Amino acid sequence: KGNQIIPAEVKSSWAPRSPYDSHILQLAAYCVLVESTYGQRPPHGLLRYKNRTFKIKFTSDSEERVLEKINLIRKQKNKADIPRSHNQLNRCARCGYRHICDQRL
Repeated sequence: KGNQIIPAEVKSSWAPRSPYDSHILQLAAYCVLVESTYGQRPPHGLLRYKNRTFKIKFTSDSEERVLEKINLIRKQKNKADIPRSHNQLNRCARCGYRHICDQRL
């Protein structure tokens, strides 16, 4: 958009009433990548669903959340036993690793 790089995440589903936290975090990660790659801090990103687009501000709080998640992943990636998150049955059922996961629902 003009001289700005605005990241967008396109979802294949219908829009929820408000964007899911995981979708916002994913978009914030794209904002972090844009800033580190191009040296430009995007003011916002776009979450595009089938029927609606949300404009999500990229704030210092959202950046901090992304960096905290990155640090958590880095700390846990070498652990032998990390329990999976199974809070959402549908997400587990559609997971690409379901066929090899010993913790699937």
